[in-house]
Amino acid sequence: MGWIIALIVGGIAGWLASLVMNRDASMGIFWNIVVGCVGSVLGNLIAGPLLGVTGSVQEFSLTGLIIAVVGAVVLLGIANLVQRGRVR
Repeated sequence: MGWIIALIVGGIAGWLASLVMNRDASMGIFWNIVVGCVGSVLGNLIAGPLLGVTGSVQEFSLTGLIIAVVGAVVLLGIANLVQRGRVR
């Protein structure tokens, strides 16, 4: 059951991050889920040591969603740098 919640929360986090980074039109639901789930892992790697905060998308929590969105925004920022040579 945890992986279903992770996919749903990852999709929401990826969608919110794509709205923040103005990439919503170029991403489908599949890439929103991928970016959200990978962003959650990235966000936990960043937020864990720096802030002492961890969150998981396998059990829904507001902290886990915020960390996933921030990680997904960072991931999309890195993708923008690689694709276009600048951050939008």
